[in-house]
Amino acid sequence: MTDSASTSPQIKSRHYLVYGLLGVLFGITLIKSEVVSWFRIQEMFRFHAFHMYGVIGSAVIIAAISILLMKRLGARDVHGRPVAVAPKELNRGLNVSIGGLVFGFGWALTGACPGPLYALVGSGFSVMIVALLSALVGTWTYGQLKSKLPH
Repeated sequence: MTDSASTSPQIKSRHYLVYGLLGVLFGITLIKSEVVSWFRIQEMFRFHAFHMYGVIGSAVIIAAISILLMKRLGARDVHGRPVAVAPKELNRGLNVSIGGLVFGFGWALTGACPGPLYALVGSGFSVMIVALLSALVGTWTYGQLKSKLPH
């Protein structure tokens, strides 16, 4: 079994190349399926179309089945360690609600979930650079304040 510290630079480079190519493929999928379309997102928030709910619901079902299969088949990561999904603590309270509202308002106002921002910028929607930079600043700010926030 190899750990990440002893992995050769060539293997790491190959992994990053594969991850990058998968990211590009995922970005193309997001663009072609129209899930990054401002109009599709507005339809979702106004309950005018099922498209986005269908895509999100399908993603949840596929992820659940994939995790179940990985557990049953004993899947291993690139370093040979068993793939494990750590249990997540459920946080409740005002901070979670405020965070959810900020996230939702940002998504509704910009028409972009943080996930596909890179795909939008890469597709030539240069106005999304503002949303991308805002998401990065928000993430950095949270990282700086996380230890001071009640969780």
